[in-house]
Amino acid sequence: MSKIKSALISVSDKSNLKPLLKVLNKNKIKLISSGGTYKEIRKLNFKCIEISKFTGFKEILDGRVKTLHPKIHAGILNKRNDKFHLKELKKNDFENIDLVITNFYPFEKTLKLTNNENKIIENIDIGGPAMVRAAAKNFKDVAVITSTNQYSELINQLEKKNGSTSLEFRKKMSQIAFSETAYYDSVISNYFNSVSNIYFPEKKVLHGNLIEKLRYGENPHQQSAIYSLNSNLKISQIHGKKLSYNNYNDIFSALTISKSLPENSGTVIVKHANPCGVSSLKNKIESFRYALACDPISAFGGIISCNFKITTNLAKEINKIFFEVIIANGFDKGALKLLKSKKNLRIVDASKLSLTELIKFTSMDKTMLIQTEDKKMFSKKDF
Repeated sequence: MSKIKSALISVSDKSNLKPLLKVLNKNKIKLISSGGTYKEIRKLNFKCIEISKFTGFKEILDGRVKTLHPKIHAGILNKRNDKFHLKELKKNDFENIDLVITNFYPFEKTLKLTNNENKIIENIDIGGPAMVRAAAKNFKDVAVITSTNQYSELINQLEKKNGSTSLEFRKKMSQIAFSETAYYDSVISNYFNSVSNIYFPEKKVLHGNLIEKLRYGENPHQQSAIYSLNSNLKISQIHGKKLSYNNYNDIFSALTISKSLPENSGTVIVKHANPCGVSSLKNKIESFRYALACDPISAFGGIISCNFKITTNLAKEINKIFFEVIIANGFDKGALKLLKSKKNLRIVDASKLSLTELIKFTSMDKTMLIQTEDKKMFSKKDF
């Protein structure tokens, strides 16, 4: 790729811009920007052309239309070695845009902050994803950056290659960019389905954030990873060996049961994703003993999920038996100290988890079974 001559920057997350702008400025790259990003760049004392001056067309509709202009998209999408494209650019007095740096309006974050439909709708980004898709499609000639996490890699490329980027880098960023736009659209699609209570639309789009690549799957020859529809898991490991695929499978099985028991009561013991003991008693030690008594043989080496905070006295009882994982809605100091005496014991805090997700998935090959979650709360009278 020839040296980058111009970059379009339009970001919702304006953090960490200064180090990047320094490198772009050092390489004499012309900056084009709009709205809040333009103001931030000028505030940081860097030269920048506002998009409305670049296109000769003012932003309209309260900023809903600003980057959606032929001069922007032709500058991104033209093939640099295509004579017809070059001729059309020259005829229209357009110029190349070699680098696009964009992250989107925070739609997913907005969903967590408000139920106001107007605010949610206004945080659906249109121009950003359009530019990202254009740049990603034309990766042979254009570099696209979609996250502040990619700034350091871009800086490294520009410094090593005298203001240019490698084809390998651009292709990698393109792949990430298409995942980013697909994820973004998936969140929006699922929002509209959820507010309309549509669980089974004609097209089901899934999205997930990689939490961790696991050592292997159910068996050593299988690859595995864990994803979440949220930005993180609502459970946290606070001690012990790393969780495996089978550990997570058991944890999900145990939590599905324990979180369906009355609040702050109940113990579940699971072995190989199957419950081998459940008690709904409110007394913590009695609850554990009754759950264990259901099948004490299978309980050995299994996992235990307590739908309450584990006390020191209960920790003494639990420590008498070998368990792989202990889950609870928190642990008192004495209990944690006792349980941590077993170096490999995996301790998981599930106090922030509640079964709010309405859909459960089971899959085989490229086929999925989907059903609403079984969230019925149990009590003694139900039996």
